[in-house]
Amino acid sequence: MAEDLKKMYRTIVKDHCPPRMEIAFVADDDQRQTLFYERVSWTIDGEAKGLRYGENPGQEAALYRLINGNLALAGTQTIQSGRYLASDIELLQSGKHPGKTNLTDADNALNILRYFTDTPTSVIVKHNNPCGVAQADSLADAYHRAYMADRVAAFGGCIALNRAVDNPTAEAIADQYAEVVVAPEYEAGSLEILGRRKNLRVIRIQAIEKLQNFVGERVVDFKSLIDGGVIAQWSFAPVTLKPSDLMLATSEYQGKTYTIAREPTPAEQDDLLFGWLVESGLTSNSVIYVKDRCTVGIGTGEQDRVGVAEIARDKAYRKLADRYCFEELGMAYNELEDEEKKDAINARVCEENGGLPGSSMVSDAFFPFRDGVMVGIREGVKAVVQPGGAMNDWSVIEACNEADATMVFTGHPTFIH
Repeated sequence: MAEDLKKMYRTIVKDHCPPRMEIAFVADDDQRQTLFYERVSWTIDGEAKGLRYGENPGQEAALYRLINGNLALAGTQTIQSGRYLASDIELLQSGKHPGKTNLTDADNALNILRYFTDTPTSVIVKHNNPCGVAQADSLADAYHRAYMADRVAAFGGCIALNRAVDNPTAEAIADQYAEVVVAPEYEAGSLEILGRRKNLRVIRIQAIEKLQNFVGERVVDFKSLIDGGVIAQWSFAPVTLKPSDLMLATSEYQGKTYTIAREPTPAEQDDLLFGWLVESGLTSNSVIYVKDRCTVGIGTGEQDRVGVAEIARDKAYRKLADRYCFEELGMAYNELEDEEKKDAINARVCEENGGLPGSSMVSDAFFPFRDGVMVGIREGVKAVVQPGGAMNDWSVIEACNEADATMVFTGHPTFIH
């Protein structure tokens, strides 16, 4: 019976989807703007194969790439056909060919990675949300920092890198279990190292070096409703892209102006912008903490802002405990049965407040009350970035000033649902 259940995940759904697809937008005067797509497949073991299956086994799925046509509405237009990233992946190794979630994880990893081209950066995505994002002077260090930010969640994730994979980075990846690795190139010897993981999908996207060209570009974003209805919207494009776009928080209330007393330091400004751009790839409602250009705690998909701030805080504590346990004892914290050693790790993590002191707090929407930002401030957060625009901005500003914490506004949210 157990083996039968395992077979479910080895299922390959036969691809009945047609080889071409057209989507036409028709105006009142019958003028049409049509987008033309073709189905994507890969040659694996001499056979053309499309997506393995959709979000779950049993859901047939197909990947289509835009090959012609353009849509222009109110001065905004789609990315031109022929400019491909995740819709035109090159499989270098694939014991199992990709399924829908493999590609959407890779795509959202690229969505985040496109903002970081000047520094070696690693993004690890699991179920369409990042579990670790980090930068460093070397690619191997960037990957190690991202992995250790949440080693548990990274299990079976998608790793995206913005530099050619060298042998030290390949060794680190091969020592873990991942589903997908995406990079612009692989140096000599790295593919042999990664080949130790026979079912690892090793993907090359040579256009990764052009990722920054996709910043601000739009595509049509479709959402299907339960009854077959469709919502169409332009994809989200952040406008806060550089330090000068961050506005020192200020608000007026009952005739009085409230302003943040302390400007961010250069290091805080780096973390605030880094965190805000990572935030644009998270499912709302979300709050994250970052420190030294590395995620510390990530909370996503919650219903209230205080709750998600607490979840991100609690994860920072748990993930740091697991990191210390793994570094010191070579095992997961959840597998540690020695209570004395557990107590020692817990005491160290509590003394360090989960690594949160001096970190920056990032929120994809405004804090309606000061209770949300206080979750981070109590842990030693000293910098906050959020859209601003709440009726109680003045109160949140006061909370930051009382703690000698700085706060900046972006002027727009980054909701993703």
